[in-house]
This record gives sequence, C-alpha cells and structure tokens, in this order.
Amino acid sequence: MSPLLRCPWVGDAPEYLAYHDAEWGRPVTDSGRIFEKLCLESFQSGLSWLTILRKRPAFRAAFAGFDPAAVAGYGPADVERLLGDAGIVRNRAKIEATIANARATVAMTEAGESLAGLVWSFEPPPRVTPPLALGDLPSLTAEATALAKALRARGFRFLGPTTVYASMQSLGVVNDHVATCFARAECEEGRRAVTRP
Repeated sequence: MSPLLRCPWVGDAPEYLAYHDAEWGRPVTDSGRIFEKLCLESFQSGLSWLTILRKRPAFRAAFAGFDPAAVAGYGPADVERLLGDAGIVRNRAKIEATIANARATVAMTEAGESLAGLVWSFEPPPRVTPPLALGDLPSLTAEATALAKALRARGFRFLGPTTVYASMQSLGVVNDHVATCFARAECEEGRRAVTRP
C-alpha cells in the first residue's frame, strides 16, 4: 500500500500529520472554534505553527477552552497569571489581544451578529485550478485583507491580512490543499456539504 500524498508543508512531525489529516482545510462554521483558531493564529505570528500545536492543550486550559464569554471577563490579574504560564506563549500584546478579541466576539453576539457568519461572508470564489505546489499559494488575498479590516472595525486586534488568510485556510473557508494531496477532495466535498452561517 502506497503512503498517502500530503501537502509539502506537513513533514513528519506527528502533530503536523494529525493536524493536516483531520483538521486543516476542513470547514468550520462554529463561532467558538473559529474564535479559538483566530487566537491561536495570532499567537503563532513570528513562531512555528508546530510550537502552537504542541502548546494547544495548555492554551485551552489557560483560556477557559477559548470560551469567548469567559475570556472576555479576564482582567489585569489574569494577564499577569498568563504571563507566568510557561505552557503558553507569554507575550503581553498577544494575551491582551486575545482578551480584546473575546470581548469583540461577545459584542458581536450581543448585537445579533456571529463571528462565523462574518468570517464566511468573505469566502472567495473557488479556484479554477488547484494549487500544484506551495509556491502557488498566496500569503494573503483581497478577501483576507477585507476580513481583517472588518474584524478590526469590530475591535479585534493582532489579526492582520496574512494571519487572517492562514485562519481562512485552516478553517476551510478556502481549500488550499495542493492538487496531489489526498485531503483536497475530502475538504472540497466537505465545503460543498457545509451549511454556511
């Protein structure tokens, strides 16, 4: 039996294999899971995604399972506690941005708007030709730039267009598995079947 063909970025780290095969590019329409991914992507800025994957259980513990309502209630004492937590990335600006982003998520919900609905409203049209190699993938798009601007207008922080595009890839808003990757067809089928928020 031949090995599965995957996207070239995967490598052989078990965390990357599991993340690629079961999560990356699979459509997510739950606002809570989208909030978590946006937070983790902002923490990843300047670091390896593998570092974030390995710290993910600690991040979930530190940020109340990424429950926006719980994180929105964090105050200065929580920031200091998190700065002392060796299990996560201890960056004050990113920690404070996560709390601000939780408050923005809660404010959206209170205003009758969903984070999932906002993110998916910037879904681009499908590519005519699937990417053949990593070099065929953009680092940002017009849709990601517009979504970053819309998030910023709602009070979100530390989510520039490149970070937002990485989130769109991981959330399945775009299917950026390369043409030869086994997961491409699975993710495309999932995208066709998903009910957009």
